[in-house]
Amino acid sequence: MRSDVPGKHTKQLKTCGVGTFGEEVGGYVDERLFKVVAGHDAEYALEQASMLLNCVYRITSQGGAEQDTTLVWAAHYLSGMAKALVEDVTHGMLTGPVR
Repeated sequence: MRSDVPGKHTKQLKTCGVGTFGEEVGGYVDERLFKVVAGHDAEYALEQASMLLNCVYRITSQGGAEQDTTLVWAAHYLSGMAKALVEDVTHGMLTGPVR
């Protein structure tokens, strides 16, 4: 069995709580509105990010066809959530858990 099988290391990895999303009033990013909670299974977090990105793909496809700006904003927020999850898991993979 190969030692570099995907998912082998993410079974033990947890979210570390550094991923954030949601701009504050005026579009500033100094203080984000939302933050990933530390301690969740990383593999599950990545599955959720994938599901969010699938929603983004569908919404942008529909929004582009209908020229609906409301759908563009929905895609913006969903992609921000997915980005925060991926950044959080990646940070944990590169640096280890935040203590």
